[in-house]
Amino acid sequence: MSTEQEPGRLSAGGTEVARYVVDPVLDARHGPRPYLHPVRTLAGTVVTDALPADHVWHLGASLAVQDVNGTNLWGGRTYVRDVGYTWRDDHGVIAHTGWTERAADRLEHRLEWRDPHGRVLMAERRRLAASMVAPDVWRLDLDSALIAPADREVRLGSPATNGRPGGAGYGGFFWRAVADGEPTVFSADATGEETLNGSAVPWLAMAGVGAGGAAYTLVFAGRGPGDRWFVRTAMYPGVCVAFAFDSPAVVAAGDTRHGHYRVWVADGTLDPDRAAALVAAAP
Repeated sequence: MSTEQEPGRLSAGGTEVARYVVDPVLDARHGPRPYLHPVRTLAGTVVTDALPADHVWHLGASLAVQDVNGTNLWGGRTYVRDVGYTWRDDHGVIAHTGWTERAADRLEHRLEWRDPHGRVLMAERRRLAASMVAPDVWRLDLDSALIAPADREVRLGSPATNGRPGGAGYGGFFWRAVADGEPTVFSADATGEETLNGSAVPWLAMAGVGAGGAAYTLVFAGRGPGDRWFVRTAMYPGVCVAFAFDSPAVVAAGDTRHGHYRVWVADGTLDPDRAAALVAAAP
């Protein structure tokens, strides 16, 4: 019998726009962790994908890192230097440990990032909130505080930092989108996966077509110091605020890594000027 908890729910302006699966029952190789899915526009278009056939460990919108002091918390195979992707018994879990707030428009809870043996790699405090921005736009705010143990540092790595070429620096706040055909990505003055992958632009947007032919646009902001954007459109639709794009990120012993990620979820196809205006108007 499943032990999965009832998902948290987020509403904006009285409309349910996202469900938050806090304790998924998954194969350890899929990187069990809390995730948002389905996420919808205000008109009801689903804009996340979970457990897709091409990358089963992609779970809607989530926080995940492939190498946390040697533990794979992303799911899938681990990239090993001079070897390549390899299945290893190195999968941990990001575990929900308790709610601190549950309301229609916000959720807050405590988590532990654990290695395969259940030892705590990091603790986390996380808050999610949904708010109306316009009749066709709502915004997700996700605040995360990753706390290293008092007695040791935590190193966050990626396939790229472990030797994979080609800009595969993923790992962090990741959004696996759903799209009928290849979506477009753009920022204020750049377009395309090749240009934006690895970039440090303040914001970027992904415009796609969901099931049933409904257009949507996602506008992402929240890249912190040292972070880069990881972007995919050709292989699959995804955007990540990448913590370790080309070098490991280190959380010193006893320190806290803070992140504040924002995603505007819009019906229709926005142009760069309106996307930029949404970001500029945020408090």
